[in-house]
Amino acid sequence: MASDKAIELDAALGSHAIQCRETQGEESDKFLSYFKPCIIPVQGSFSSHWRRSGDECDGTTMFRCEGEHVARLREVPFSRSSLDHKAAFIVDTPSKIFLFSGCNSCIQTRAMALDVIKHLRENRHCGRCEIGIIEDGKLASDSDAGEFWNLFGGYAPIPRDVPDAANGGPMTTSPKKLFWINKRILVPMETHVLEREMLKSDRSYILDCGTEIFLWIGMTTLVSEKKTSATALEEYVHLQGRSSIGRTVIMTEGHEIVDFKLHFQHWPKNVVQKLYEAGRQKVAGVRTIVIFCNYWFH
Repeated sequence: MASDKAIELDAALGSHAIQCRETQGEESDKFLSYFKPCIIPVQGSFSSHWRRSGDECDGTTMFRCEGEHVARLREVPFSRSSLDHKAAFIVDTPSKIFLFSGCNSCIQTRAMALDVIKHLRENRHCGRCEIGIIEDGKLASDSDAGEFWNLFGGYAPIPRDVPDAANGGPMTTSPKKLFWINKRILVPMETHVLEREMLKSDRSYILDCGTEIFLWIGMTTLVSEKKTSATALEEYVHLQGRSSIGRTVIMTEGHEIVDFKLHFQHWPKNVVQKLYEAGRQKVAGVRTIVIFCNYWFH
């Protein structure tokens, strides 16, 4: 499993890394920022039309671009029904690239869409391609708009955007749930206030905060126990039906992120010093083993 390999890699690097679980469609801005740009192909198919720079480009593809800080770009079916007023859309044809800016899209999204167009122009068209800009709601009979709508069989109004179900009602705060993991079995811990002292170094815990789920792993747990805890976390997320909702973060004692600490009533600062002293002993032990191995090989 990928989670097992992540645990092994983390252990090899000293168990200092923070592991974040990313789900397609719910990627964080941090994850997407590593890809320039990150293009998700149309669901259920493999985009064979992607070619290397210099290859002949054929076919027409359409992309939906959202986001204010990083581009959330995914391929959509080439159809008028894919258009809406909330996002920017890129239609890439063999001879020209069109940008359609929804009237409710923000200026940051439009700017990022232009960056994507520059990327497509350089990598798919070798820099030799025209660009057309179309503004939603402006029916000026310019050549770019005419070419764009002809791709869809002529102009037709786009239906109003339907409000997202998630934004239809007031936000509710889910109660925090803390479990400790006993051989893949989640044992609930009844508490009204979370304290740092509740977390023991030889155990692993799951903290469910509704929109985010944390797995805290004690510093003295074995690699096999860490793998078991990661599996228990995946099973919990799956059984809750939240595989594509919220974020999941795995961390080791002493390397907690701020978002995790904020859920506790009190997080003492002297924990870092205690872990540092314990860590020095572990490093000394590891150093001894390394020296022993060197002597063995010599």
